[in-house]
Amino acid sequence: MKQMNDSNDTESEWPAPAERVHAIAERVHAITQARRLRDQAAKGGLSFEAYLPPSLALWLLDMIEQEMFLDPSEAAFVTLWQHEELELHTDLRDELLKRRMRSAVDEPGPGIPFEEIMADLREEFTDGRPEPARWKKRNQT
Repeated sequence: MKQMNDSNDTESEWPAPAERVHAIAERVHAITQARRLRDQAAKGGLSFEAYLPPSLALWLLDMIEQEMFLDPSEAAFVTLWQHEELELHTDLRDELLKRRMRSAVDEPGPGIPFEEIMADLREEFTDGRPEPARWKKRNQT
């Protein structure tokens, strides 16, 4: 995909070829690992670590404080189970997507200028992300 670069009106490719290669390698690794773990998961389930961006992390911690969930793993279980159940109902999924899109379009207030988004992304890639908080189960030290 070609994109015009506003700063000097030259064309640049996005994502960069190296990023595309990395994304493909990550996808191949994920598929290979999923296939390798399938038999063991069928017998004993699957345990994994997940990263949540700050806004979603704060929402989840609020839900735990309000005693909606015991811990992040319970929230992941309930949410994934609900998602699995929703797969059977394409009409509901479609309606949910339409409502999300309508809500985003109808949202009052200005959008975020492209320059601001790019500056934030450059800063994140330059400075890196802060270390995420880590949830530990009671029996972990």
